Amino acid sequence: MKSEKVNRPLKLKKPKSVNRTMIAYFCVLAFLMVFLVELGFFILVSETLENQARDKISLIGSEFEANLKADVDEKAIEDSINRNRIEGINIFLFTADGELVAPEGYGDIQSVLSEVNSRVGNEEVGYGLVYRTGDAVNYVSKIEYAGKPHVLFVTYSVTIVRDTVLNLQLYLLIIGVGVFAAAVLASLGLSKKLTSGLKTMSDTAVLLAEGNYDIKFTNADYKEMAQLSDTLNYVRDEVKKSEDFQHEILANVTHDLKTPLTMIKAYASMIKEISGDNPEKREKHLQVIIDEADRLTGLVNDVLSVSKLQANMSELKLKVFNLTELVYGIINKFGYLQEAQGYSFMLDIEPNLYTRADEEKISQVIYNLLGNAANYTGEDKTVYISLNSSMDGKRVRFAVKDTGKGISKEDLPEIWNRFYRVKENHNRPVKGTGLGLNIVKAILESHSFDFGVESEIEKGSLFWVDFPCVPAEIEV
Repeated sequence: MKSEKVNRPLKLKKPKSVNRTMIAYFCVLAFLMVFLVELGFFILVSETLENQARDKISLIGSEFEANLKADVDEKAIEDSINRNRIEGINIFLFTADGELVAPEGYGDIQSVLSEVNSRVGNEEVGYGLVYRTGDAVNYVSKIEYAGKPHVLFVTYSVTIVRDTVLNLQLYLLIIGVGVFAAAVLASLGLSKKLTSGLKTMSDTAVLLAEGNYDIKFTNADYKEMAQLSDTLNYVRDEVKKSEDFQHEILANVTHDLKTPLTMIKAYASMIKEISGDNPEKREKHLQVIIDEADRLTGLVNDVLSVSKLQANMSELKLKVFNLTELVYGIINKFGYLQEAQGYSFMLDIEPNLYTRADEEKISQVIYNLLGNAANYTGEDKTVYISLNSSMDGKRVRFAVKDTGKGISKEDLPEIWNRFYRVKENHNRPVKGTGLGLNIVKAILESHSFDFGVESEIEKGSLFWVDFPCVPAEIEV
């Protein structure tokens, strides 16, 4: 029997405090520094002082040997021994049989004699050795004095050296504790300064989440914090734009849905109550219902198109097609404007220009641009349409121009947004949803085609798109 797999919730890692983390790192760093300094000092100073002690007794031993070879008198030998004893250095001179020659009147000599015999008992004249025993550095040598073999023994207690090292270590330890305390205080101050900026940003972000878009993220003390502030200010602006767009979308969709629904209900009531038995009136009223239903369908389709395009859910179906024929076919759909409302379409179109793109989506682009021009053209009801190849034959530019009131420089960057409409009054011969230019933008960006708009107040607007120009014989 298979055991059932139990889905346990993931354990989230508990967040760490910046203050505590910084203080901990600073303390560890300070401790390591103090420890390494203490250790280095102990090793270096101890080794240095012991080497100096070795060199010193070697020098004193050599000088004493030189004096003995020079046959100095016993008083000079005693003076040398006494002078060195003041500095903590003891000098002993023995005969080969172990009799103490100098210094005179020294107390218990057996331990010293035993140490000397263990080192040079059977050695020849000229033998010398420097070595360490316990807390002393020793020098022992076998020399010839007064025509007979003698043993010279020099010993220097390093207790003073050791005490000096310990005292210095104590001083360093006190300094290290001070450094450690300073590191804690410095880390505490720095962490508070850093986290105060983060806390300010956090509090400001809470206000932003509550819908206050008048807030401003400010922190220029550190480069990274300043960059974070700039990023959050950018996010604030984008969120505000998004919310403004949502309100605008809601208002526009509500308006665009409300009008046709009202018309449908009104004309359905008229058919029921007034024109039901009158074929002519009934047909007219039914046509209004059909037109308004088409308008609702167009709105829904446009909203879905924008959503799919911006979510990259709509896959491009690229192929080579005759762009000239496509433009003419779309212009013919606007024939009713010329026949019924007196619109004029001035054409400058080269024959047999081919491009490679998604033909269905490009049809949507051209239809929306033509409809936009018809909506906003001037009192002369004239729209200029051109389709021409470039001098190098690498691209085809489609352009449509109206003679309306134009668009201000402030409005130009916004016209591609969802439901954005220039506030001036305009004709509405084509049913629109306010999504046309946003759909155009999404489709052309998905193709990576260049496009744009040129406009001046009271001189109309010109929208253009550059398509790649390809030969007709290219196969997909």
